[in-house]
Formats: sequence, C-alpha cells, structure tokens
Amino acid sequence: MGWTGSKVNDEYYIERAIELASKGLGHTRPNPAVGAVIVKDGVIIGEGWHKKAGGDHAEVAAIKNALKKGDKTSVSLEGASIYVTLEPCSKVGRVGACTDAIASAGISRVVYVISDPNPKNRGKAKRVLAKKGIECSQYKGDKVLIAKCQDLIKGFSKHILTGMPYVTVKIAMSLDGKICDDWGNANWISSTASRKCTNQLREVVDAIMVGAETVRKDNPSLLARIHPNKDLIRVIISKTGKLPKGAQVFTDGKNPTLVFNDPKKALIELGKMGVTSVLCEGGLKLAQSLAQSGLVDEWITVLAPVIIGKSRIGKALRLKSIANKCFMCDGDMFYNAVIKD
Repeated sequence: MGWTGSKVNDEYYIERAIELASKGLGHTRPNPAVGAVIVKDGVIIGEGWHKKAGGDHAEVAAIKNALKKGDKTSVSLEGASIYVTLEPCSKVGRVGACTDAIASAGISRVVYVISDPNPKNRGKAKRVLAKKGIECSQYKGDKVLIAKCQDLIKGFSKHILTGMPYVTVKIAMSLDGKICDDWGNANWISSTASRKCTNQLREVVDAIMVGAETVRKDNPSLLARIHPNKDLIRVIISKTGKLPKGAQVFTDGKNPTLVFNDPKKALIELGKMGVTSVLCEGGLKLAQSLAQSGLVDEWITVLAPVIIGKSRIGKALRLKSIANKCFMCDGDMFYNAVIKD
C-alpha cells in the first residue's frame, strides 16, 4: 500500500486520508468527498474513500478494506483508530450511519478533521459514539491540513447551507488585459502547461459552464482529456438558444450538455439536481453576469506573457520569459511581470 509499516503521528494519517478523499472529487454529488484510514499499532490496516452517492461512505469502505486483508474470522479492529477528513454521519440515509458501522467494527477511537457543515448534524457523531464507549475527537492541529480538508468539501458546504453550487470563474488574460483578440478569438492565450491545469480543474468539479459565444467561436469539448470525468455535466448559457447543432458538446456522445438562458436560473436548477461545484471557463459577459449577481465564490486568473494589442491571436507578441512577482496593496493584487532575456 506504500503507507503501512511505520509508526507515525496523526498528521501522517490525515494527510493520507486527504489524498484518498481527493479521488472522489467530481464524482460524489450531492455528497462530499471524504477519505478515511484505519490504524492499529501504528500501522494503516485499512483505507477507503467515498466514490459515488449511494455507495459506501469512506469509513465503511476503509472497514471493508481492512477485513479483506486476510481471513475475516482472524482480523480484528478492536483497539484500532479511524482518521476521517469529515465528521462521520450519525443518521441513516441512502446508506447506513457511519457511526453504527464504526461501533459494529469494534473501532475504539475516531479522529475527524472538519465538522459536518449542516448545523442540525454538527457534533452529533461525538455524542452518539460516546454513548457506545468510543473516543471521538476533532483534530485541532496543523492548520494547513485543516484547510485542505475544508477545501475538499467547499462545494458540499455551500450546497448544504444554501442549495446552490460553489462557483469558480477561471479567466485567461494577456498582459494588456485581453481575454481574446478583436475578432473574438481566444485560442490560445494561455500555455500548454496552463491548459493542463485547466484540465485538472475539470476533473474535480461537478459541472462546467460557458457562454454561447465560446461554443460558437471555439467549439470546445469542455471535457477533461488526461483523466476524463465521466460524471461531469456541461452547461451552456444562451439567451436565444441558437447554438450550432454540430458543436462537440452536442455530437460527441459523451457527457450530458444542458442549455439555460440565464446563469442564475441555471445555478438554481443545478443545485436542485445535487450539483455542488461549477467551473465557469468561458465568456467575459458570463463571468461579469455571475459576478454582478454575487454568484462567484472563487476567481482563478491566468496571466499569460502575451501582448495581443490589435493583432490576431496567431500574431500576438509572446514574450520569451517573465518572472512573476505578486503582492497585495490595500486589497489589490499587483502582478509584476519582469521580462528576462
């Protein structure tokens, strides 16, 4: 497994649980991505993550993983500890309560990092497990690890509290502040490496949203190419609904594509469908509309070493290299691009 055989501290096990949880991002809606590891005598004996809504939660997956390692009659989890990125559920839903599974397995100690974001359930696991004689505590150590666990469920947290998905807007722009040339062409402002990062973003969200002009001009697939996300939903915002029937998003036979005439209505409907995270990739008007409606939770700006001016993208000036220096000034982010020979 690569993580067994060493007696280490809580941070080690939590880091592994985070790594496992990350595998579920983009696939568990409307549930959160959660990871768990079971430790006995300083050794990880079981691990798991939530793979899909309706499937085993991370705790149950880890218990099953531990029991698979040998003769079930000889494997005992008595005295073991389980580390979980999110507070275990304590009520029966589509699957059984994780607190019941933990108790039935004979696990003696539970450590979780993030409390359930739902105020109705927050802190219940500790009370339920205490009644069963099981020690349960919330991890209060490394702030970086806590932030990572919080990041894993940011979409779930917003959705459970508001019914709306977490919205990230990604904009690629040139040094002279353009996201396309004067003819509306945007391929390619950013570098190959940046586009790889964009693909990684597509791998871990529930839906990707673009405006109609992006579909008309670029004919994008809107899919992750390196590690395809079969659960990703493609969303197009078009006031008129007039879109090219031959566009990839309608003809490639892959992920579903939904069309809406208003971004806010789209997010409301997506929320009702259980979508917890949306990546907005294309269209300045769409990004502005989302921002003006107070619907953007996170911005990602790719600042490319390109000067477009009045040229077409293909003739834009591409600088050989720049050294980026960023600093804050009264809330403003300063990008200092230093040109190097």
